[in-house]
Amino acid sequence: MYLRRFSVTDFRSWPEAELELDPGVTVLVGSNGVGKTNLVEGIGYLATLGSHRVSADAPLIRRGAEQAVVRGEVHHHGRKLGVELEINNGKQNRARVNRSPVSRPRDVLGILRSVLFAPEDLALVRGDPSERRRFLDELLVARFPRYAGVRADYDKVLRQRSALLKSAKPALRGARGRSRAPVAADPELPDDLATLEVWDGHLARTGAALLAGRRELVVALAPYAREAFAAIAPSSDPIGLDYRSSLGTAGVAELPSSTGDLESLLLDRLAEVRSQEVERGVCLVGPHRDELDLALGEGPAKGYASHGESWAFALALRLASYRLLHADDVEPVLVLDDVFAELDSARRRALAGLVADAEQVLVTAAVAEDVPAELDGVRFAVGDRKVSRDGEVPA
Repeated sequence: MYLRRFSVTDFRSWPEAELELDPGVTVLVGSNGVGKTNLVEGIGYLATLGSHRVSADAPLIRRGAEQAVVRGEVHHHGRKLGVELEINNGKQNRARVNRSPVSRPRDVLGILRSVLFAPEDLALVRGDPSERRRFLDELLVARFPRYAGVRADYDKVLRQRSALLKSAKPALRGARGRSRAPVAADPELPDDLATLEVWDGHLARTGAALLAGRRELVVALAPYAREAFAAIAPSSDPIGLDYRSSLGTAGVAELPSSTGDLESLLLDRLAEVRSQEVERGVCLVGPHRDELDLALGEGPAKGYASHGESWAFALALRLASYRLLHADDVEPVLVLDDVFAELDSARRRALAGLVADAEQVLVTAAVAEDVPAELDGVRFAVGDRKVSRDGEVPA
């Protein structure tokens, strides 16, 4: 898989930009602040419908514009597909494939698959659990695009159930004081509160599907991550990945692989914590409360890994994602955004050796000399709102 043509209109700082790309290595060189990251952010958006830098779409639209447009021509196993995404301000986004509209933007997921490593990925190791959950879910969708619908369904159910708990908190407290029976069985409850057990069922069903996908993903990803980290940081302790669920299980090994079994466990756990949910007015069980545990040696990586080890760990997670997709017979576009400036010479060479054989690698750098010789390829100079090939500095 590779991206042959890519263009943006009114995306971030770019009124217009267009790149004609080849398989192999492409390096975008330019000073900080000229828009290199904005371009690869657009490529990431084309693949994932999201940005690695912001959670909302509005900042992606250039100031003063009503919409941004991202386009790409993707080649995969001899097949050519054109994808176009409209990012609209205050309106629903739209998508086209080969110039024909599709019913939902998420229908384009899977046409282009990419793995992007950027400075923001340090948060995978040092940030909140939400960063690691997002990492898992985005990789899950990259492998199996159907999980975009699973994730959307779960998020919708979670919002509805959370809103019910929050708005009904006083009544639920009263019900708990009157009776030890489940709240949905209390005849004195208002009708809307009697729907709580219905939402329990929806949460367990959608949550079990998402949890089953994450479980399988962590099992498959862990050996690739250990191998990548050992190559990048051979003098450091080995790393480990595990999945800590709000179900109370001790790691991924204790989680059932069956979606039906996970659904039953979620229902049981929801019943166990109901009094706490009533008291706090929040949903305490489900994939939204889970954690991807990262270990360095015998302890947690967060708070104990050095700056260099944290960078190496984050990079290992992205390289493991690439290797896992490659093992699935998908050759994703690999994007390395300003990575080499943060690595010492030994780790630069190790990283270059791991990715040099990828079908397509896109690298950004402020200083051309930061890019190892092993990744010598086509170069674009990026200047003030202009991009030129073969090192010709834009006017």
